[in-house]
Amino acid sequence: MPPFPSRISPRFLTVVLCFIALNLPADRVSASPAAPIYQKPDQPYALIFGTVWGPDNHPLYGVKVKVRRVDQKKVHWELFSDHNGEFALRVRPGPADYLVSADLKNYKSLTGKELHQDGEVKVHVDNDERQDLSLHLKR
Repeated sequence: MPPFPSRISPRFLTVVLCFIALNLPADRVSASPAAPIYQKPDQPYALIFGTVWGPDNHPLYGVKVKVRRVDQKKVHWELFSDHNGEFALRVRPGPADYLVSADLKNYKSLTGKELHQDGEVKVHVDNDERQDLSLHLKR
């Protein structure tokens, strides 16, 4: 009988780990928690879609956008604008009002000048629909 190897082969370890990963149920492999029911692909949802515009009417990248329901004090969602200045958020379908604002506390503009927003933008959702909005920032 050959002696037990004192070292495990990297190939053997890779094969064992792949075998374990492939045989686990799908819900145990995922690192993210289960999505809320209104974010599952087969369920209806409303979409809040917006664009962040700078003072020179160009879309702004990397601006933190905060969204909360009108009846709540705390911000519930935080997301960032993409390279086209756009952001999108799925919310529950049904009548509700949301407030959307740009958080410019740590935002650095290319010109180095400080930007601000006049106020929060109110969005009303009635059902499973898309609501478009624009956040216009000023110097």
